[in-house]
Amino acid sequence: MLRRRLLTIPGYYVLALSGLATAPLWIPALALVDLLRPGPRAALRCGLFFEFYFLSESLGILASAALWLLPVGRERSDELHYRLEWWWGATILRGARLIFGVTVGIEGEEHVHSGPMLLFLRHASMADTVLACAYICRPHAIRLRYVLKRELLWDPCLDIVGNRIPNVFIDRDAEDPDAEIQSIAALAKDLGERDGVLIYPEGTRFTPARREALLERLKEKGRDELAARADALRNVLPPRTGGPLALIKASPGTDVVFCAHEGFEGAATFGSLWRGALVRRRVNVRFWRVPAAEIPEDPDARVDWLFDHWSQIDTWLAEQRERGETELAATAH
Repeated sequence: MLRRRLLTIPGYYVLALSGLATAPLWIPALALVDLLRPGPRAALRCGLFFEFYFLSESLGILASAALWLLPVGRERSDELHYRLEWWWGATILRGARLIFGVTVGIEGEEHVHSGPMLLFLRHASMADTVLACAYICRPHAIRLRYVLKRELLWDPCLDIVGNRIPNVFIDRDAEDPDAEIQSIAALAKDLGERDGVLIYPEGTRFTPARREALLERLKEKGRDELAARADALRNVLPPRTGGPLALIKASPGTDVVFCAHEGFEGAATFGSLWRGALVRRRVNVRFWRVPAAEIPEDPDARVDWLFDHWSQIDTWLAEQRERGETELAATAH
């Protein structure tokens, strides 16, 4: 951990400050790129966003140092760290919206006003990491505990603040997956009215290649019925059942909130950002809540239940994309 932070913390400050110092060079250069190439003008937007991101990280690191020195009790310290996390996530998403011209539509926000909750979120891009901060945590003061991949520890704000409050950074290729699932389940203990746990049941971002690999893995394990259900999903990866079901088992009586979203795919990779896939994009987000009483008790029935709701996300995504294509065609004519 110390070795990683000795690299990331100074590195992020170097990137932020050097970006400011060389702005008179890269701003006109990227503006020229936009003028010379066809398609959405995204080069300058990318440069501005990454400079904004590194500056936000630098401020977050500074604030986390101040909180570490603040002489307050554990409860107050946790609350301040949660608020710093909310500010960080909401600020980065707000910056992306302004720089790339993104608009966001929210459906079902009434389902996230209060906890406790288990939030099962579709995974499409890095924007997923800050979506909940902006639209659940900060506006409704919900303290979410995150299940994140270990690679995100290379983001210093996530590393520092994320390790001071209850979160789990899992190794997706762990030799002992049961231990990882136990650490996930521990997050669901003692959830209060302002608390929740966020997990990405897919485990990684959707690509056709990953979808095919997961289908093959299910077939190799002899789980033909589950493979058939997974094969019916066209726009999402099949959910990994271990973590989500462990959370439900560890926190009986807790509602589950599902989150579907469409439009953040433009931020899935640097290449897609550079090509302008996020420029003036409409992002649609939908929440729905399932009361704990409606969650089956039988483990096998819970797997079917999870796939049923993931199928709803898959269908909703197809409808959103079809609507977007129809609107685009109508605009072209």
